[in-house]
Amino acid sequence: ETLETLIRQAENYTSILFCNTYRNMALEATASVQELFTDVGLYLFGADLHPEEFVNRFFDSLFPLVYNHLISPGVTDSSLEYSECIRMARRDVSPFGNIPKRVMGQLGRSLLPSRTFLQALNLGIEVINTTDHLHFSKECGRALLRMQYCPHCQGLTRTKPCMGYCLNVVRGCLAHTAELNPHWHAYIRSLEELSDAMHGTYDIEHVLLNFHVLVHDAVMQAHLDGQKLSEQVNKICGRPIRAPTQSPRCSFDGSKEKHGIKISPRNDEETLANRRKEFINSLRLYRTFYGGLADELCVNELAAADGLPCWNGEDIVKRY
Repeated sequence: ETLETLIRQAENYTSILFCNTYRNMALEATASVQELFTDVGLYLFGADLHPEEFVNRFFDSLFPLVYNHLISPGVTDSSLEYSECIRMARRDVSPFGNIPKRVMGQLGRSLLPSRTFLQALNLGIEVINTTDHLHFSKECGRALLRMQYCPHCQGLTRTKPCMGYCLNVVRGCLAHTAELNPHWHAYIRSLEELSDAMHGTYDIEHVLLNFHVLVHDAVMQAHLDGQKLSEQVNKICGRPIRAPTQSPRCSFDGSKEKHGIKISPRNDEETLANRRKEFINSLRLYRTFYGGLADELCVNELAAADGLPCWNGEDIVKRY
C-alpha cells in the first residue's frame, strides 16, 4: 500500500508538471505518464518487465508531443504516420540528450532492490503461513494430551503443567520448527542489509518523486535544440502539413483536485524509508521466534507460574 501511494504521488507530480508548465501537451501526455507508472508498479510487484523498455517507450511517446507543441508548434497531420515517424526517430536524433539513460540508470538501480525486498517479504509470509499449519507426530500428540489433560482425571482441572515438564514436551514437539531458527535469523539479517542499502541512488522514493524534474530537464533540452532537431526530423520524416491547431489544455487548480491530480503534503515521518525502518526494527524483536517458540508458549500460556503447584506428568508438586 505504501509503495502504491508513492507511485501515485510520483505520477501526480509528473502530471502536475505538464499541467503547470506544458499545458498544451498535458492531456495528450496523460496516457504516457499513466502507462509509465503502471509499468513501474507492475515491475515492482514481480511482472516480467524491464525498466529500460518502459522508459524508452515513455520518451518515444513524449518526443512527438514536444516536437508538435514546442519545437514546431502548429504542426498537424491528417494521419498518425507523421507522429509515428517522429516517435521512431527519437532514438536516432536523441532530443533529450543523456536524460533517458540517466532515468534508466536511476530507475534500474532503485527499482530492483525494492522489487527484491518485496519478493523477500512474500517469501517470509509463505514461510510463516507454512508453519501456521504444523502436523505433529503421534508421540507428540500423546505427550501433549498427557501434559494437558491427565490432571483432569484426578479432578485437577485448573492445574497447569510444571515449567520444566512443559518445556521438555513442547520443545520435543517443535524440534523440527526450531531448526528453522538459524535460517529465519539469516533471513532477517538479509532484509536488514538490503534495507540499509536502499538509500541515495538506490532509494526508490527519492528517484520516483524527482522523476518529474528529469522530465522537465528533458523537455527543456529538446526545446533548446529545437532548430537542429527540426532539421533532423525533416530529413527523416519529410516536411509536415502545417495548419493551426489547438490542443485541449489541462486546467489544473492547485487548490482543487482535477483530472485525478492532487498534491498531498508529505509527512517526513511517513516516508517509505521510515516505514521500512520501523518494520525492520519490529522484525528484529522476532529474530529467535522459531527457536524460542516452545519457551514462549510455556511461559505465557501453558505452564504454571513460578511457585504455584503444578503437574509433573505423574503427580502434583509445588515446583518442578
